[in-house]
Amino acid sequence: MTTSTPTAQGIDGAAIDGGLYTDITDFARHTHWLNGTAAAYSSVGMGVFVLILLAAWWRARREGSAVMAGVLATPFAVVIAYLANTGIKDVFQEPRPCRALPHDFLIEACPAPDDYAFPSNHTTVAFAFAVALLLTSRWLGSIALLAAVVMGASRVYVGAHYPHDVAVGALVGTIVSLILVLAARWLCGPLVARLREGALRPLLVAQPS
Repeated sequence: MTTSTPTAQGIDGAAIDGGLYTDITDFARHTHWLNGTAAAYSSVGMGVFVLILLAAWWRARREGSAVMAGVLATPFAVVIAYLANTGIKDVFQEPRPCRALPHDFLIEACPAPDDYAFPSNHTTVAFAFAVALLLTSRWLGSIALLAAVVMGASRVYVGAHYPHDVAVGALVGTIVSLILVLAARWLCGPLVARLREGALRPLLVAQPS
């Protein structure tokens, strides 16, 4: 059983759920056949959400202006969720688990000491995308939500985060996206309706075949 090393600053993540983290990374140690796929998705899987967002935009061209406003607000919600999450990281300064539990199995290289763990940026961004897409299309949003859950799980599997980093990251992304996308649908629908009558019409309205 691996024990944690006390940290000089920040919260001691290993004391929260270090045991569960070790169990998950031990599972990774014994599933080498999955390591490469998990590492690849953990690193570049955000591209999946961009593709789903493009599909949502294409679909929204045939929907009402409020729906298109929500789609257009999604990138802003994602960026603001990321910035909010980064601010939380700087406040809590939780060292990465690879520093508190140095003997646990790692797939992803241990980041620099000032690259903090809590909450997970990858998970925050993934859930910000997923929630925004759920508000646009239940079908596309469900795919994005599944992809977001897998992203969060992969961040623990590769050794980059504790489970609580992922859980709080999901919460941050969800809250920010809900507030901003719902506000955009309510407040910016009339603006999008006007833009649909101007030069941007080909991008905002499906053209007759």
